[in-house]
Amino acid sequence: MNPHDYCQERAAASGSSFYYSFLFLPAEKRRAIIALYAFCREVDDVVDECHDIELAHTKLAWWRAEVERIYDGTPTHPVGHALKDVNTRINLPREQLFEIIDGMAMDLSLSRYTDFKGLQLYCYRVASVVGLLAAEIFGYTDRHTLKYAHDLGMAFQLTNIIRDVGEDARRGRIYLPMDELRRFNVPAADILEARHSDNFRKLMQFQTERAIHFYDRAMAQLPAVDRKSQRPGLVMAAIYRTLLDEIARDGFLVLDRRTSLTPLRKVWIAGTTWMRG
Repeated sequence: MNPHDYCQERAAASGSSFYYSFLFLPAEKRRAIIALYAFCREVDDVVDECHDIELAHTKLAWWRAEVERIYDGTPTHPVGHALKDVNTRINLPREQLFEIIDGMAMDLSLSRYTDFKGLQLYCYRVASVVGLLAAEIFGYTDRHTLKYAHDLGMAFQLTNIIRDVGEDARRGRIYLPMDELRRFNVPAADILEARHSDNFRKLMQFQTERAIHFYDRAMAQLPAVDRKSQRPGLVMAAIYRTLLDEIARDGFLVLDRRTSLTPLRKVWIAGTTWMRG
């Protein structure tokens, strides 16, 4: 199995909405974005699947060394080989790959965030940076597109947090800012013990409005000249905005279930959004 086939299998097996936004890309750009996605999956899995914190830190340190090897031309992992190939045609700043790893490492030391400012740093590292790298892969001519990519990445991560409140709580993590829990009178114990309430619903409505703000700001900042090249992000935004609508329609019952869209619906949204350009 060659490195790009490995990345392709990694992406397809995840079932992520991101995979559907890549379907209509030309082959070279599709391989590049899938290699980046596979890198994110590898380092994210270190944190989610390794229960020994010291071992997880060791594995993340290995990935930092692998990033150096990618740029030295001597990677050892299939994902590293795929990214080395991508780098022969597209400039992916190594510092941004390190930022992604740094974001994942935050999960090893932080399970709560005091306020949105702290959470925003986490979202920047694990999502906005991915958006900036994706913009490089898709191509742009106006640097305002990077502001779009930054805010769209933020919107995606805030959507993930809303969707995964219950799943994260079962891992002992709460990404909703603690000061906002207090503002809406939602004890952390209610989230950890999956107790829905009207106050929790109001808290989640507030989180959703913030995510929508970032979607709207991102779209307002996308220059018309780059709209066509950035269509994968538009596809992803359409899928995730639909997901947010579903979560709200269900009454934000995210503590004991995970709202998702069917693969067929994602393909339909992806196709119609791509055609609209």
